[in-house]
Amino acid sequence: MTTLENRTRTAVLVIDVQKGVVADGYKRDEVLANINTVVARAREAEVPVVWIQHNSDELVSGEEAWKIAPELDPREDEPNVQKAYGDSFEDTKLESVLAGLGVGSLVVTGAQTDACVRSTLHGALTRGYDTVLVSDAHTTEDLSAYGAPTPDLVVAHTNLYWKYQSAPGRTAGTVETKEVSFD
Repeated sequence: MTTLENRTRTAVLVIDVQKGVVADGYKRDEVLANINTVVARAREAEVPVVWIQHNSDELVSGEEAWKIAPELDPREDEPNVQKAYGDSFEDTKLESVLAGLGVGSLVVTGAQTDACVRSTLHGALTRGYDTVLVSDAHTTEDLSAYGAPTPDLVVAHTNLYWKYQSAPGRTAGTVETKEVSFD
């Protein structure tokens, strides 16, 4: 149960699935298809979908790399949150958007697994949200040349530790796309 009072709804977060972020993403096409499935189920159940976009020197607002991947279809009536830090809550309007929607539980998808997805998962849980990661709907690029594990290991490790994550009065965990339900 979320620790946020009167916040009984669930929302889907689609984090940084931008052209320049997922261009070389691990299992990119499969992950984007899974995100589309989660988004379609959310829309069918009238669950809010919140799109998050990172802004940086490499992801300049309005430029091609900054745009959402063309396989996805954000709608005009769905909230869009712009950010400059890994945690999607940090110095953004995300908390006020979710509060306005009565959201206390999050279903998380997106990129990069080892950066913005991970930061947002922790940020959500510490702020009182129940937080579920869709285990096959997040990706990262190969940064092993810089000493990071390969992308398959980054994704697997994140899924493993988030599956067993918990906090007082909050739930966390993972779910595969095929198991995502908003009943």
